[in-house]
Amino acid sequence: MTDRTFRSVPEMFLHRVAVTPDRQAFQFPDGDGWSWLTWKETGERVKAVACGLRALGIESEQRCAILASTRIEWILADLGILCASGATTTVYPSNTAEECAYILTDSASRIVFCEDVNQLAKLRQERANLPEVIKVILFEGAPEGDDWVLSLEELEELGRKHHAEHPDEYEKIARTIEKDHLATLIYTSGTTGKPKGVELTHDCWVFEGEGIAGLNILSIDDHQYLWLPLAHSFGKVLEAVQLHIGFPTTVDGRIPKLVENLAVIKPTFMAAAPRIFEKVYNKVVSGAQEAGGMKLKIFSWAIRNGKQVSALQQQGQRPGGWLNFKVGLANKLVYSKLKTLFGGRVRFFISGSAPLSRDIAEFFHAMGILILEGYGLTETSAGTFVNVPSKFKFGTVGPAVGDTEIRIAPEDGEIVLRGRGVMRGYHGQPELTAEVLDEEGWFRTGDIGQLDADGYLSITDRKKDLIKTSGGKYVAPQLIESKLKALCPYIGQVIVHGDKRNFCTSLVTIDEESITKWAGDNGVGGSYLELTSHERIQQMVQAAVDELNGGLARYETIKKFAILPKDLTVEDGELTPSLKVKRKVVERKYAEILEGFYQETIKQI
Repeated sequence: MTDRTFRSVPEMFLHRVAVTPDRQAFQFPDGDGWSWLTWKETGERVKAVACGLRALGIESEQRCAILASTRIEWILADLGILCASGATTTVYPSNTAEECAYILTDSASRIVFCEDVNQLAKLRQERANLPEVIKVILFEGAPEGDDWVLSLEELEELGRKHHAEHPDEYEKIARTIEKDHLATLIYTSGTTGKPKGVELTHDCWVFEGEGIAGLNILSIDDHQYLWLPLAHSFGKVLEAVQLHIGFPTTVDGRIPKLVENLAVIKPTFMAAAPRIFEKVYNKVVSGAQEAGGMKLKIFSWAIRNGKQVSALQQQGQRPGGWLNFKVGLANKLVYSKLKTLFGGRVRFFISGSAPLSRDIAEFFHAMGILILEGYGLTETSAGTFVNVPSKFKFGTVGPAVGDTEIRIAPEDGEIVLRGRGVMRGYHGQPELTAEVLDEEGWFRTGDIGQLDADGYLSITDRKKDLIKTSGGKYVAPQLIESKLKALCPYIGQVIVHGDKRNFCTSLVTIDEESITKWAGDNGVGGSYLELTSHERIQQMVQAAVDELNGGLARYETIKKFAILPKDLTVEDGELTPSLKVKRKVVERKYAEILEGFYQETIKQI
């Protein structure tokens, strides 16, 4: 770790390569095994990419896009773009051809780094609409013989030749980049409307590296497992923090391999979206319930004792005597199995991009696994608040990172932020920028929250998602949704509905993996679609809703619900790539069901 500050990401990267050249930097999949790059080897490849881009004519702040999933080439391309003094436009591989064309055109991207021939097909389909794209660089697969596409290897070879001819250019350019120069153009995943390009400067990422390093929760001896989408600001934060601190990182964006990889990689920390923790929670709890008998009794006993320890630790106290003995036994019988599943070395997980249920956080903590929740937006470079292992509060997103300033608007409780992590503005949209960012640098987040006496922030809900019933009562749907998911391990997603209605209702999805296993263990036949309408599944969800309602104000209670015939997916446009529910999309898609809830009431009246 270093206490020095930097002007730019390239300066931070060059320093890292210089001070720890022989330490391991990145592990990544290679055939059926894994390969490593040291920082020196990473530096050579980044130099080749950067010089290749300069040879193609890329100049200061010109955009180069990356259309790929999380993989080592993504990071090499990103660092190469920045060291060439360009700026990275991020594009999700799940974007359609039309969406890709919109982002590439709006950003005026000149080069596109493309994952494979499938992604390349999208660009070819829209080529007539991409006149500014001069070259496509292919990570995987062979170019098809035209001069529009180069392989990454060809770009690096071009770069090595360029560097041989201009040996002083690379470091000279990298060291002339200023802190207010554009580094990254991230298009918001767009739960509504067209995505907006968020302009994040070099200083935004330097701030993230310095700010999180300053928390003293990570060291150069840690080992990160990075699978999050690097097209998302949360993933980019982790890249910046690694450059500042220097710990090795395993990079593999294949989500189906996530749990399997944990056992192999044995990381000391990992960041994830809440949906990942919910899935593990569902699997563990449903597995214990299905085992039944003595195994369920032991599991329940272990969790009860673990929660007692968790409660003490949250108050800064330690368990002693008899309780300490019991949790030691519970660790051998129950907790150790989950820890082994996670590789056995995890010190903590970091949760972000969407709210994490307090119940689920406390469940994992009862098992000896700490999940630190954080908060931020694309517009604030993601890492703006985070809990720390030495002092955490479940149900909050922790204190501010670095010197971030915060105000809670007195009129409506909106969170307003100012600091180095705040965006430069929305690309080409000064009017929209002025709506959220004032002349003094205060950014209106659109989230509702409150600060406690220790400066820990709690998020109530998105301002635009708050429900106001026809009776004038306000309901925060995200809190209710997270509680219901924690009450039933077979529930996948929950969408609470009721704005301008006389009562609240809900759309529920069932997790396919856990319910299919339950069906097999309980002799219940039928396809997944048939299971979603099965009487026993309906009763299971109803029981959870009844338990939920028992702890809610009357106007918040879920009067009716429907189980949807499928879970929500990114591919069907119901989730963002960072696994947040596109609430309006889902409500439009299932409008007939929602209207039916209230039409029945009208008929009864």
